[in-house]
Amino acid sequence: MFDVVTCVPEPPIQCLRYQAVTKCGEAWLLGDSLPSSLLGLHFPLVNVSLFRNDSPMRLADFILANTEMILKEWESFARSIWTGPVASAPVLRDHAGEMLTAVAADMKESQTDAEQSSKSKGLGGGFYSEQTEASQRVDTASTQHALSRLSSGFELRELVAEYRALRASVIQLWISSSPEAGPHVGQDIIRFNEAIDQSLAESIASFADKVDASREYFLGILGHDLRSPLTAATLVAYLLAESTTLDPDSRHMATILRSSLDAMNHLVRDILDFTGARLGARMEVRPGPMALLPLCHEVLAELRSVHPARSFVFTEPEGDTTGRWDSGRLRQLISNLLGNAVQHGSATRPVTLTATLSADGALLAVHNFGPPIPEEKISVIFDPMKRHQASGCAEHHAPAGSVGLGLYIAREVANAHGGSITVVSAGEETTFTVRLPRHCKVSQSAMD
Repeated sequence: MFDVVTCVPEPPIQCLRYQAVTKCGEAWLLGDSLPSSLLGLHFPLVNVSLFRNDSPMRLADFILANTEMILKEWESFARSIWTGPVASAPVLRDHAGEMLTAVAADMKESQTDAEQSSKSKGLGGGFYSEQTEASQRVDTASTQHALSRLSSGFELRELVAEYRALRASVIQLWISSSPEAGPHVGQDIIRFNEAIDQSLAESIASFADKVDASREYFLGILGHDLRSPLTAATLVAYLLAESTTLDPDSRHMATILRSSLDAMNHLVRDILDFTGARLGARMEVRPGPMALLPLCHEVLAELRSVHPARSFVFTEPEGDTTGRWDSGRLRQLISNLLGNAVQHGSATRPVTLTATLSADGALLAVHNFGPPIPEEKISVIFDPMKRHQASGCAEHHAPAGSVGLGLYIAREVANAHGGSITVVSAGEETTFTVRLPRHCKVSQSAMD
């Protein structure tokens, strides 16, 4: 029989099989983090009783009891991949402690089949409002950690490596503690992996979203800063092209310069529209009274001058073609759809523009012959990022002088007018159809 129980600092891996309980009812797990005033003290047996706790130690309890040991391994790994000057322990650990606590708490919670299925699909515990408090804590700590690591200069692969090392460390330490065998072992490992996967998925999503937003913000600033010098250069090019004092060769060169600067202005405008929409700004439209028929003729004339070898057919609307739309934006939409048809359609078959109007709506359809859009790309055809990621075909790559935003801009113009755009592609024919209200009404808040 022991005479005393000795409390020692920094115990080995903790095993919760025995407990020390004082007469006053205070209880500590042997090897647990006891009050500092008790470390190194000896308790007479009369004041302490020992008893066996036959409940097997679960992985969640192990994590909570050995958090400091796990964090030391996390800290060591983070230091090995740190890109900048050597950081302090709190910076290296970051939100790891909160994540471990949240993961352990989530493992202790009961879990429905639906929640388990959601986690297996990388969706965490479902929608945030439907998650348990423990699951929400996992997401919150994971997001904070991802953004902190991004601000410290981490790459995504380094963020993922931290989770891989954490997973390996926890399981290795737990196995080294020789947990009692039983069905709970496999179940605990499954729950642990689910919680870590949820945390990793949330971190990756937060990291990627922040990187994308920063990149698009940069592109928006770049496009905005390019507008002033481009506007000045374009004005000079127009003046030179119309000058009567220049010789014909000089005027021809000025005309070429003007066309190139116009193309650059279109690219900058598309980039600004794209980045603005991606950052949450609604495309600005200023509808006013206008006639659709003259606008279609103007756009077709521009396309014919740029592509003299291509054939264009215009099925004109009958009767009154006036309505209330944003003339500049509608020009942009029609031009982008016709340009897309020229780029991807057959070079020997005509591109057709059809316009029809009713009392309350307008319909524009652009049709071309040629290879159909692959079925798997139809759903992402208006999203340039997803389209380029999915594309493995040369014919769907943007040509020189284009950033591939034409269809995206066309969709945003249609949406901003309160309309829609659809595509049908089968056999050797593709048709983009735009439906717009006859009299577009835009609230002032959407224009601000």
